[in-house]
Amino acid sequence: MKRKIVVFIFVVLAAISCKEPEARRPKQQGTTNFYKEVIKENKKLNALEKERLEQWIAKDTLKQYNISPNGFWYTYVKKDSVSSVTPQFEDVVLVSYDVVAMNGETLYTTKQRSYKVDKEDFIPALQDGIKLMKKGETITFVIPSYRAFGVTGDGNKIAVNQPIQSTVTLIDIKSEKQ
Repeated sequence: MKRKIVVFIFVVLAAISCKEPEARRPKQQGTTNFYKEVIKENKKLNALEKERLEQWIAKDTLKQYNISPNGFWYTYVKKDSVSSVTPQFEDVVLVSYDVVAMNGETLYTTKQRSYKVDKEDFIPALQDGIKLMKKGETITFVIPSYRAFGVTGDGNKIAVNQPIQSTVTLIDIKSEKQ
């Protein structure tokens, strides 16, 4: 009798374990719509920020600002009209820069930094802006938040979605090809 029970249990377990598992049905979540809404909202916020920065620039009648195709504005403090050498990919540049809020509050005082062009992490707009510069030039950049530290801030002094200004002097360029 015990043998029949053991055989019966074995047959039942074998039948259960041999059954094909059913595929789990995917959950229906609205993530696609959520991301579309977030993108749509960010575009609105970026457009408003751009409009405010353009108004701020228009009020600064003492300087002539250029708009970069990379999404920031810049004005020359000191311009070199003779040299044509600008930093290239992997050149090492020595820059002096500060970071100022749009209300004029100094967030970071002037610092010097060596930077390998397009190979090191730096403020995104300044990565592009430094490539416009020649040795000895000083440029003030007006940078919208999405080209600076964006929705995260820098975790220290630069707030979330905060546009900034930075005055940069290109002190030296050392080409990797030399």
